[in-house]
Amino acid sequence: MDPVVEVVALLLGFISWVMVGVALPNRYWKTSTVDGNVITTSTIYENLWMSCATDSTGVHNCREFPSLLALNGYIQASRALMITSVVLGTFGLLGALLGVQCSKAGGENYVLKGRIAGTAGVLFILQGVCTMVAVSWYAFNITQEFFDPFYPGTKYEIGEGLYIGWCSAVLAIAGGSCLTCSCKMGTEEKYPLPYQTRGTVYSGAAPTRSVAASTYGRNAYV
Repeated sequence: MDPVVEVVALLLGFISWVMVGVALPNRYWKTSTVDGNVITTSTIYENLWMSCATDSTGVHNCREFPSLLALNGYIQASRALMITSVVLGTFGLLGALLGVQCSKAGGENYVLKGRIAGTAGVLFILQGVCTMVAVSWYAFNITQEFFDPFYPGTKYEIGEGLYIGWCSAVLAIAGGSCLTCSCKMGTEEKYPLPYQTRGTVYSGAAPTRSVAASTYGRNAYV
């Protein structure tokens, strides 16, 4: 295991975990501006939990979605995936803190620490995949409605919350891949083994040069 790569992977996983926590409650997953005069111009924005509107005077009003079952299927799925991503990132971060070499929490058993770190890397990758699927699915529906000429409702554009989610997913997958590849998942202990020769080992003092030379016969010389 490379300690430098492990620390970099741990930092990437931590940053991605923070960013997915920021993206989840962010209100600007999709935005739409209704142009009019100075009074009627307003901005409408939504996320996974509520819908808000702000007029040109700065007054904003938010309304939470009243029913879970009345929501579209992709919103419900995005909620579940984002919450799962936060949970996976939490366990991955704890596992990475225990599994890295510079941590004393896991003791001196480097095989066990390597397996814990490898598992944490897999959890980070799963976190990134869940986040990527959630934000990409949400963005796909936004673009599909925006470019549909027969869509009767309000057309939205991609908000900043989705970009934060994409960055979080990329960092999580990168950190998890680095952490998984840097760990040895085998069973070899990281301790130096004593050197053993194939022949017979003799104990005692080494013979002098004259004694060693006398052991050879005359026919041994060319």
